[in-house]
Amino acid sequence: MTAPHRHALYTVAQVRALDRRAIEVLGIPGYELMRRAAAAAFASLRRHWPHAQRVAVYCGPGNNGGDGYLLALLAHEAGMAADVLALAEAAGEGDAARARTACEQGGVPVHHWDGMSPLPEADVYVDALYGTGLNRPPQPAAAALIERLNLGGRPILALDVPSGLNADTGRCPGVAIRASLTVSFIAAKRGLHTGQASAHTGRIELATLGLPESLWQEAPDAHLLEAATLPPRPRDAHKGRNGHVLAIGGDHGTAGAVRLCGEAALRGGAGLVSVATRAEQLVSLNAARPELMAHAVNGPQALEPLLEWATVLAVGPGLGQGAWGHALWLTALDSTLPLVLDADGLNLLAAEPRRFDPTRQVVITPHPGEAARLLGCSVADVEHDRFAAARALAQRFGTVAVLKGAGSLVADADGRLDVCPWGNPGMASGGMGDLLTGLVAALLAQGCSARDAARLGVGLHARAGDLAAREGERGLLASDLFVPLRHLLNGLDA
Repeated sequence: MTAPHRHALYTVAQVRALDRRAIEVLGIPGYELMRRAAAAAFASLRRHWPHAQRVAVYCGPGNNGGDGYLLALLAHEAGMAADVLALAEAAGEGDAARARTACEQGGVPVHHWDGMSPLPEADVYVDALYGTGLNRPPQPAAAALIERLNLGGRPILALDVPSGLNADTGRCPGVAIRASLTVSFIAAKRGLHTGQASAHTGRIELATLGLPESLWQEAPDAHLLEAATLPPRPRDAHKGRNGHVLAIGGDHGTAGAVRLCGEAALRGGAGLVSVATRAEQLVSLNAARPELMAHAVNGPQALEPLLEWATVLAVGPGLGQGAWGHALWLTALDSTLPLVLDADGLNLLAAEPRRFDPTRQVVITPHPGEAARLLGCSVADVEHDRFAAARALAQRFGTVAVLKGAGSLVADADGRLDVCPWGNPGMASGGMGDLLTGLVAALLAQGCSARDAARLGVGLHARAGDLAAREGERGLLASDLFVPLRHLLNGLDA
């Protein structure tokens, strides 16, 4: 079922409040919600695995297990062979116990998982072990079962959330189910869309269980980015209307980083792109991309005239943290121009923190290691709650913050947050961040606000990566994104 709020992401506490509201205000019994959840998940199972004849359902003691019992009963009633393995000898209380009783009385025997028996033969495994309430490693017996299921060689349908995954943060504190498909109920949980979640959820479907629009009264915690691009240019456009990006970087041995950044700004639609770099880089930059206006800059005095012509700065790719890079960094930050900071531009900011004027359009684009340095914590702390880390970065520095990684996050200083649903492991290669920096700078140069430039840039970058990865993820280069990026920006490839 298509959700009326399919781009809205909620915390676990918010989803629990929605569940209570459905029961207490709308008068829908909890057991009825359980029945609807089981029916929605079974419909997805039949749709994705239409030839499946046998299912094995693994149930925990809570309501997630109750969903599993009722799904097994539906499979049995549809003529499929259904096996149920329960973690506990008996169900807990309330609706889950009622569901187990209904399952057994309907002719589906429930067997206790003893940790030793082989898994039953099945075409599809159904994970109904843990729901959204788990925020610790699974108990040893459940952990052993999860590991067996992951090694079982069968597709896994996870109910609501893959067991072992924190539905709030996307973190796995221990082992977790690696699902082929996750059917999430009532509302989309934010943690299923970032961090480690991408390795565990498989495809995600949302079933709102036929609940009315009136249920969703509270604003969501975050949103999924939607596919978007810039409007067509007017026929009388000229380069002066599309901004002038100045990319600053390329210390000894790092011409490639600033070249990728500069070319991304060109490919992103900036009217003009200059590069302030070491003198030794000029020949290679002019040979590789003559459209870039490369300037030898030996210090702040040489940089100042270039700042007068620029409309946006992209600072950091290949900048280094030595005296040369530090001097150019200080000069760039002391200007009032819109700014994108990445790489060593961020490492220097971590060493000398400052909060930017809220009227200045500034975007920072750290990966988790850079974010940890900026926040004065560990990478593990950042990944423990990526949502909190992204918001802390934006608030601490008065910027729009892009926390890169699987399910990149875009946060602003007001707490608004967006999650990128695109991207792939092939993009974990050198130069991808330099390309994103140039693209966001180009969008700023064309008139986007810092938030819109970051959101649009992150989305286009990830979607271009997915198009480029059609030829394979391993060996994907940052420069492979230029052609699909141009297609996306011009509406030539959906």
